[in-house]
Amino acid sequence: MGVPRLFVDWSPLRQSRNFRLLIVGQLVSLLGSNLTLVAVPYQVYRETHSSLWVGLASLFQLPFLIVGALWGGAFGDRYDRRTLLVVGTLVCALTSAGLAVNALLPHDSLSTLLGLAALGAGAGGFTSPVRAAAIPGMLREEQLISAYSLNQIIVNISAVAGPSLAGVLLAAVSLSSCYAIDAATFVLLAVATLFMTHLTPPAGRDDVALLNAIAEGFRYVRRHAVAQAVYLADLNANVFGLPRALFPAVALTVYHGGARTLGLLYAAPGVGALVMAVFAGWINHVQRRGRTVILVVALWGLAMAAFGLVHVLWFGVAALALAGSMDVVSTVLRGTILQLAITDEFRGRIQSIQMAVVTGGPRLGDAEAGAVAAVSSTEFSIVSGGIACVVGVALLAWRRRAFWDETV
Repeated sequence: MGVPRLFVDWSPLRQSRNFRLLIVGQLVSLLGSNLTLVAVPYQVYRETHSSLWVGLASLFQLPFLIVGALWGGAFGDRYDRRTLLVVGTLVCALTSAGLAVNALLPHDSLSTLLGLAALGAGAGGFTSPVRAAAIPGMLREEQLISAYSLNQIIVNISAVAGPSLAGVLLAAVSLSSCYAIDAATFVLLAVATLFMTHLTPPAGRDDVALLNAIAEGFRYVRRHAVAQAVYLADLNANVFGLPRALFPAVALTVYHGGARTLGLLYAAPGVGALVMAVFAGWINHVQRRGRTVILVVALWGLAMAAFGLVHVLWFGVAALALAGSMDVVSTVLRGTILQLAITDEFRGRIQSIQMAVVTGGPRLGDAEAGAVAAVSSTEFSIVSGGIACVVGVALLAWRRRAFWDETV
């Protein structure tokens, strides 16, 4: 395989000003969001000393995230997307600022922490489908795989740098600094969005009430076998095979480390994902996209099971990195399959369901991992989840033969 086919194609950045602004804004904002991603479970675990509470704190955010995503998708199909993105992003900034203030209090409030994190999840859920639905309008159809690969580079640069920086800030500065930086990065993202142009949705049915429009999106998915398989593959991996709620317990009780070890565990999947995203050019040439998704999700589950079995830090980091690299392949192919299979009229609403799945699945996984660990052990929860992920994706391949045979 030649070098031009190996490396990701950067042409979408050169040819679309809107896409450049989106990528730069996302890079800055996701760095901050990953600080909060580490800080919230760290603060909850510090207050409660319970992995179950960490999982429940994440689960509490789920209904806010889903409602926000569904409304964001419906609004994004009929109103100016730039305005929606700016307003939603500024709300995210306010919730992060509130978390920073709460962390500065002599006796910080766990209920305030959970409430503000939930509101932030709702606002983030609102903006995510609007932003994702705007991408196909910025680029040509044949550039979508490259665009999603480039987005994965940004996501995983942030996933590596953010948790690593969070570990340093938690150990050497303060908890509130993580939240304050996150708030500032949301403001910068809002400014970048203001410079975008032509983010209006395609002409749609404004006469349909918003709740009916949301229901139409679900009816569309119910008739769409490919979309269903895309969602099921992602839910299976995240609910059973993503034990991030156990990372604080693993860092402190299995590896006997501290905040820096915790940051390393959160960053490790991003390291593998970043390497894979940079060398993602080959994904453009995958012919059997559905089959490849099934196989890489199975490898993800096996890597997570290995992470739980072997109590050596370098091995655990390597297993998480391998899982992260598989996730990039799955994410790029699933996103491309979905975008090419749906129509413009439903794009925002379908993307909102996708965002609810992508961001809600890990929160369900947090609750599942925390609950299993509470009645067994941290190691058993991780290993059993990885095995369940493999079994689940095998069942999906068996029951959804059309997705298994999905080709270019």
